[in-house]
Amino acid sequence: MAGTFRFELVSPERVLMSVDAEQVVVPGYDGDFAVLSGHAPVISTLRPGVLDVTAGSVRKRLFVKSGFAEVDPTRLTVLAEKAYDIEDLTAATIAAELKTAEAELAAAKDDAAKMTADALISELKRLSARAA
Repeated sequence: MAGTFRFELVSPERVLMSVDAEQVVVPGYDGDFAVLSGHAPVISTLRPGVLDVTAGSVRKRLFVKSGFAEVDPTRLTVLAEKAYDIEDLTAATIAAELKTAEAELAAAKDDAAKMTADALISELKRLSARAA
């Protein structure tokens, strides 16, 4: 199909999503970026945030904790530590992830670890507010 590229979301356990997409907005470490067919090659770390996937008439939103994105003109592969479909994310799951993130923040030994944990806490609180 013209105007599409292969998008794969992979966790350590399995392939979570594999579709031909028109656009994916990725929460890169230095800011969100949109991937379209023909995108220049890029490798980026991810910050906690939402992947916004447009594939045909379907729009899927997925929360990722951290990971990496690798882009080339015909493919986007996201390797995520954990990923959740926003529609399936429950208040209990958010609360459990928030508790883990707060423990990670308390145990952080350097500024980078503190910034990552703080960003995760902020994003989880934002998701929690939307779910309420």
